Amino acid sequence: MRKRTVFLIILFIVIADQALKIYIKTHYHVGESHSIFGNWFQLYFIENEGMAYGWKLGGQWGKIMLTLFRLTAVILGVLYIKKIIEKNYPPGYIICIGLIFAGALGNLIDSLFYGMIFENSSMFTYNVARIFPKDGYAGFMHGRVVDMLYFPIIKHASLPGWIPFIGGKQFSFFNYIFNIADASVSVGVITIIVFRKRFFRRQEKILSAEEIS
Repeated sequence: MRKRTVFLIILFIVIADQALKIYIKTHYHVGESHSIFGNWFQLYFIENEGMAYGWKLGGQWGKIMLTLFRLTAVILGVLYIKKIIEKNYPPGYIICIGLIFAGALGNLIDSLFYGMIFENSSMFTYNVARIFPKDGYAGFMHGRVVDMLYFPIIKHASLPGWIPFIGGKQFSFFNYIFNIADASVSVGVITIIVFRKRFFRRQEKILSAEEIS
């Protein structure tokens, strides 16, 4: 697989991710939602200072550590993608790593710059943030990640009573609100897990053939 192909895949995901985030940030106030297809798919604007799907590390130091982790992962990701392309890894595996890289880069942009280039958005005053104001809502590396994709397919259902320990309890699916970057990372990771034997079996054959030749 050529480097240009991987670059275009990454570029497409990052542009789509950032375009949707900027649209949501400049057209919705925090907590605002609109149904797209019935009630099972909504654009629901929230912001978080943590990881994918709203998971968090505590406090401002946790935010800085997470941003530095993302930055390190992106830098190492560039080197790793270059390596696996040169070593002729399976195209499917390279694409999955590209998806993970694109997702990490998309959320890194939010963490690094959004605090400086956007106003604060509040669910209490219903204000929609302007882009490039005189003063942003936070400094460098303190931006909040924008999430908006919400799929509440099942709401307030009850688990069958015959299930041990949890039978009869209420549950909902899917409660998490995420973005394109989160989805890209998830698809890349899950695909690698599902097809890991196929990916690495093929790579072992390639390396064996190179050693024989």
